[in-house]
Order: sequence, then C-alpha cells, then structure tokens
Amino acid sequence: MTRAGRRIAGLAAGAAGVAAAGAAADIVRRRREIGRRGIDDTPFGALRSTPTNVIATDGVPLHVEVDELGPAEGAATGRRSRRKPPATAPLTVVFVHGFALNLDCWHFQRAAYRDLVRTVFYDQRSHGRSGRSAAQHSTIDQLGSDLLSVLDAVAADGPVVLVGHSMGGMSIVALAEQRPDLFGDRVVGVGLISTTAGGLEPSRILLPMVPAKLMGGVTTRAVRTLARRHRTIDGLRRAGRAVAMVATDQFAFGGRVPSAYVDFADEMLSATPFDVVADFFPHFRSLDKFHAVESMSRVPTTVICGTDDKITSIGHSRKLHDRIAGSTLLECEGAGHLVILERHDQVNAALDQLISAAAERVGAR
Repeated sequence: MTRAGRRIAGLAAGAAGVAAAGAAADIVRRRREIGRRGIDDTPFGALRSTPTNVIATDGVPLHVEVDELGPAEGAATGRRSRRKPPATAPLTVVFVHGFALNLDCWHFQRAAYRDLVRTVFYDQRSHGRSGRSAAQHSTIDQLGSDLLSVLDAVAADGPVVLVGHSMGGMSIVALAEQRPDLFGDRVVGVGLISTTAGGLEPSRILLPMVPAKLMGGVTTRAVRTLARRHRTIDGLRRAGRAVAMVATDQFAFGGRVPSAYVDFADEMLSATPFDVVADFFPHFRSLDKFHAVESMSRVPTTVICGTDDKITSIGHSRKLHDRIAGSTLLECEGAGHLVILERHDQVNAALDQLISAAAERVGAR
C-alpha cells in the first residue's frame, strides 16, 4: 500500500472510530435531540412539474423544471399560497441551487410562488437529476455558462430575476462576469443568498459532508487523494449516519429547526458523491470575482445571509452589499447557511420585495 493509501486507511479508521469513542455518546444524544423536534408537514421533494433537459455547451444534460402561471402542475397538496402576489409583470424567476444540494432545496420558495409568477428550477451539473460533468468542466465559470444555457432555452422571452443560493449565487456572479450586458437588459433583478464572489475558505464547504477526522489540514491535494477512495468516504458517511446528521444540523443551520429539515438537507448532501465534491473543490479556493458584481448595481439586488452562517459567513454578504450600489442587505439573526429553509418566511418576504421592484422596473420601461 502506498503512503497516501496508508494515510487514507488510517484516516478512515480514525473517522470510523469517532462513533466508537467517547464522542459517540454525544453524537447519539444530539441525534436523538434532533429527532424530538417538531416536524413540519410540508412534503419535501414532492413539488414537481414536467421536466425538460437543457443541453449545456459541453453536452451535459441539465434537468430543468418550469412552473408556469396558472394551475400548479403536479402539486402534492391542494394548498395554494394566500399571500398577496408581488406586483405582476411578464417575469420569470430563475432559482439556482447551491453545492451538494438540488432544485428541491427551494421547496418553500417554490410553494410560495406557484400561481403567482413563472418560475424555473434546475439541477446544476453533477447534482440531482442532471448529467455528470467531466472534472475539467466542474468549474464556477462553466456554471455561469450553464445558467445562460438555461435562460436561452426556457426564459428567452421576457425579463428574468435570478436568485442563487451559495454556489448558485456564484453561478450568477460568473454570468455577470461573462455577460455584464445582460444585467439591466434581460436580467432585471438579482437575489444573492448565503454566497460570495471570492475569498472563501473551501474547507468550510466540506464541514457537513466529510467525517471530522478527515478535516484536519484539508488541501486541494488531500481532497484529490481522498477522491481516489471516494467510495470509502461515501460508505463512511452512510455507515455513520448519526454523525453525519449531527454535522448537517450543526453546520447547515444556526438554530433549532424541525428534524424533517435536517433529514431533508442530509439526504441531499449524502446524495452527492465525494468525487463530485473533489471536482469542484479547487475552484472555490480560486474564486475571485468581486469585480464582476458591479453590473448588478443596474438592477434591484437583494443580498441575504444568516449571521450564524458557518459556510459563507456574513462578512461575504456584507462585502457584496458594499460592492453592489443600491443593493438591500437582509441579515437573518442567528440563522445558518440553509437560511432558505431555516428562515423561509423572512427570505420569501425579501424576495417578494425584490420581485415587486423588478416588476416595477419592467413596467417603467
């Protein structure tokens, strides 16, 4: 066995030992505490519409779902939002999800805006139901190109509002760098949630997904080495489900949330193979696009983040707010990275205002 192989074997043994050591009691206690929390009856992952594939520039098929105005297609429940609709306009709102998640993470936003505005949701490459990307195309720049492909395929006519969470926000920033001319023209509003345009410490992204024993001194080279044994890492996470769920609860949320939220988030994270994590990992470290966000000053832009976000800390959102003239910053006190679940009412209220401001802008043209 090579030195790297022995090191991985040792790390794997150490990670497996977490559940057998003194820490196990605390993990079990915290996992049981999560399970005792109130459960929201919202059926996560049940909101669907007829899917379509959009082919990216390198041939990867992207799974896309569009909720058209009118009777909601495929709704799991007969409920409709009683909220007052935002100011109407021929708008399409495109939601772009974050790393190791999928389009279902927008559950509360999707439920809120059905029948109120045309919305588009898609799985980013190598995530959810989209096709697997080659490693050389698993980049933030490619995600910006993918976003444009989706816009051209399902939102070519009429103005759009772009809303991105975490890596989804980075995708919007990449598009702004590639096509600044779109902002103020086709793009009439932007929502950036729990995201950044650079300066990210990428090891933070691994916190909910990698056993704690593997986190020490994580570097791009170490992640690549671990990726060669990605099935071992994936197996460790499945075997140590209680450990994984506690990590998800601790690092994805800022406060106590219903256990169903933790289960839902953990299922999405667990469905992301570690070699996909490894493909994207180095590009988070090299991200440096704060110069590109200035084009968003031409349109209503809302920046949202939890003050207890352990992945993309609140400082990133404050910097985005400072760089985007006229933007609005919503700091959700005590919320974590998955603020779109944890504080969905606050997030949706802010998006209501964003969509209304964008609609007014369109009406004033």
